[in-house]
Amino acid sequence: MKKTILTVLIPLLAVALYLGGRYFYFKPKFINGDTVPAFGASLIDGSDFELRQFQGQYVLLDFWASWCGPCRKENPEIVKLYRDFESARFKDADGFKIVSIAVEKREESWKAAIQKDGLYWPWHILDVAESTRFIDSPIAQQFQVREVPTKFLLNPDGKIIAVNPKTEEIRALLDKRKLSK
Repeated sequence: MKKTILTVLIPLLAVALYLGGRYFYFKPKFINGDTVPAFGASLIDGSDFELRQFQGQYVLLDFWASWCGPCRKENPEIVKLYRDFESARFKDADGFKIVSIAVEKREESWKAAIQKDGLYWPWHILDVAESTRFIDSPIAQQFQVREVPTKFLLNPDGKIIAVNPKTEEIRALLDKRKLSK
């Protein structure tokens, strides 16, 4: 009887430990209320970018990749979200911006995905990964991103108000704060 219980409990315990470890490993390290690290980068057009230039606006930091199926699948929703809020004014902010940070090995794949998916906002950053096994690019490491997609919605003060929100959640948050016409 003891042997039968052990043959069932040991595999269950192993699976539970594996799933628990995986959950904590991939869980974003920043939480609501945290201030995100300041960073700068070059945009797709070669111009300089500093996150602080969007102080006073809502900002969606979208870590994604051209090779990421779930990222590419949600891109049409993100395009619609931006289209709906790009000109909006808010009670406590001047606007809404999306900063797309692509964790990639190849620039050509990144540019092709932006074009194909119609990601028309200008704030696209190529965050070059050192290896194909891990997300080890500089900005992703600074944000401790372990998987893509990973998203952070920032308030006008640069504090995180949502970690990995779905587009419906972002829409609801922005709608609540949007000024009526």
